[in-house]
Amino acid sequence: MIASEAGVSVSTVSKVLNARADVSTETKERVEEVMDRLGYQRRPARRRGAVVDLVLNELDSLWSVEIIRGVDEVLHEAGASMVLSAVHGRSADTREWIDQIAARRSNGAILVVSDLTAQQRKRLAALEVPFVLVDPVGQADALVPTVGATNWAGAMSAAQHLIGLGHTRIAHLAGPRQVLCSRARADGFRAAMEAAELPVPDGWVPYGEFNDISGRRQMDRLLDEAEAAGEQPPTAVFAASDLQALGAFESLRSRGHAIPDDMSLVGFDDLPVARWTHPSLTTVRQPLLEMASMAANTLLRIIDGEPADQLRLELATQLVVRSSTAPPPGHRPA
Repeated sequence: MIASEAGVSVSTVSKVLNARADVSTETKERVEEVMDRLGYQRRPARRRGAVVDLVLNELDSLWSVEIIRGVDEVLHEAGASMVLSAVHGRSADTREWIDQIAARRSNGAILVVSDLTAQQRKRLAALEVPFVLVDPVGQADALVPTVGATNWAGAMSAAQHLIGLGHTRIAHLAGPRQVLCSRARADGFRAAMEAAELPVPDGWVPYGEFNDISGRRQMDRLLDEAEAAGEQPPTAVFAASDLQALGAFESLRSRGHAIPDDMSLVGFDDLPVARWTHPSLTTVRQPLLEMASMAANTLLRIIDGEPADQLRLELATQLVVRSSTAPPPGHRPA
């Protein structure tokens, strides 16, 4: 209501409420005039001095570093503190973390974990600890705020890019089968291939993990199986993560294959390392910093007693074309 009456965005109203400096005097006065006219009563901010838990599956991946950076920036500006925990995909570690949050009476949590059971959610609710899920693994409760990205559309754009270059034999190195974003990326890839009436041979969508070791194993398997069957390998591969793409780089180079001359390669995430590979990696940019910032801001609103702007936030992905993709050999000028 306030944003609409003042002709500004909801985020601008939030900045005024939180006395942010990056709002012009004119805009601030207009928003405050609308607030006074509507009789809006400001709630005292409770975020300063708040303790927020950031729980990740692991702390040492490049993906996690981007999430940590985004959350830390928002919490630091708000005067809140961050406690980091890693669960490594093990439910026992998650239970231990919940015990710790109870002991230190944290004000809220941002969860980036492989799994959070209904029982664990109930325990957090019993502790009256608000939480936000980032890139949820499965279907979250309808009342739990989540922040994600357009995984299906991003994967489709990656496959369409390769198809547009003239590739017809394209494989996908998928992420974990049980993870929602992984399934969405695999489905987006298949949708693009189906729309172009291109087949996806059995075994050309191997599932793995979002890391370089898995990416190398998946690529090794694709090449080994093609060689054993006396068939041509794919001319292009879309990996479900940049780290898997890095593993695929290693596999291809160890066998003497050149990128993109022998095979084109696309990743997903656009981690900082993607631009420094040789050749630089074409990838789908997932706005990790923005996702983390949005999750932190949403949690701070809840801690302050404000409702979340939206319970389901899905940020857009974007294809970033670099040097690791090119037309297949038969489509290049002599």
